[in-house]
Amino acid sequence: MRHFSGSILFSVVCLGLALWWGFEHGGSTGAMTAFGIALILGVLEVSLSFDNAVVNASVLKHWDEFWQKLFLTLGIVIAVFGMRLLFPLVIVAQTADLGAAEVWNMALHNPREFSFYLTKHHDEVAAFGGVFLLLVFLNFLFDEDKELHWAGHVEEKMASYGTIQAVPIFIALAVVLSSLTLAEPDNHLAVLTAGVWGIIVYVGVDILGNMLEKEESGEGDVAKAVKSGSVGGFLYLEVLDASFSFDGVIGAFAITNDVVTIMLGLAIGAVFVRSITVFLVRQGTLDEYVYLEHGAHYAIGILALIMFITMKFHVPEIVTGLIGIAFIAASVMSSLRYRREQEAQQAEAGS
Repeated sequence: MRHFSGSILFSVVCLGLALWWGFEHGGSTGAMTAFGIALILGVLEVSLSFDNAVVNASVLKHWDEFWQKLFLTLGIVIAVFGMRLLFPLVIVAQTADLGAAEVWNMALHNPREFSFYLTKHHDEVAAFGGVFLLLVFLNFLFDEDKELHWAGHVEEKMASYGTIQAVPIFIALAVVLSSLTLAEPDNHLAVLTAGVWGIIVYVGVDILGNMLEKEESGEGDVAKAVKSGSVGGFLYLEVLDASFSFDGVIGAFAITNDVVTIMLGLAIGAVFVRSITVFLVRQGTLDEYVYLEHGAHYAIGILALIMFITMKFHVPEIVTGLIGIAFIAASVMSSLRYRREQEAQQAEAGS
């Protein structure tokens, strides 16, 4: 419980602010509405990002204490205020060709217009975030160093192609090109550009992490570079978190146009995701549930594809959240079955 005490306190403060904000703009009815929406958004953000916490933990458990603390302090500031508040403002400022102060006034006093400008660029955001998350999944899937394979021989066979480092990039580019059929014709160039930038950012972070790690340890494996505390690893997790938050921020406007309530609700979810990450690292949960990391990455792969699909079709956030929870639950059950089998084998060998 001590891992979540800070998150609970932060949530109480945010919900209190939501009550005050709603009361100031709509009396007691507005207060309860803002409170309820902030609570729903917080729960939804946690359900959508639980797999993000698992992947974060799988990386963080290899880091030293300094980099762990940096990610859990500076990282949370970036996640809460950078992605949940500043990112939407930057998009609208660029779209509407307005200054930061004008955009903030629009968000507070004309939320419908603010929502229009933000959702107008959903396709580009989905292409960038979707392809980044897809590469996270593909690089896990084609990791030749994996010893356990949740999908059995099929996953083992795919992992054997990990020696061909171009395979994930090839698949990612093919998905980006295929996604153009889902986007509006006038938006093809913007979507293609955003998708390519998503690939460039992923590869760029990998290269940076690889260069920094190579100087310290002499290792040159790109897949391992982000798994040690470094600037590259920090950037990797921050971009990963950003990719998860893109769809959540835009999807929140389907529930409410109040940007303050959205920020408070998503901030609650973001802080709880960090607490879950700390819990998983400190408790050694990934070592105990050996397929949990697999389930999280498969959920990320599905989320990446859903982000591309949303260019043309609306996918309710609750559906995305339930899919992620289903993969996590299945991986936990598989882990428990694997543990029982291992214990049975050890008992048989000792008898």
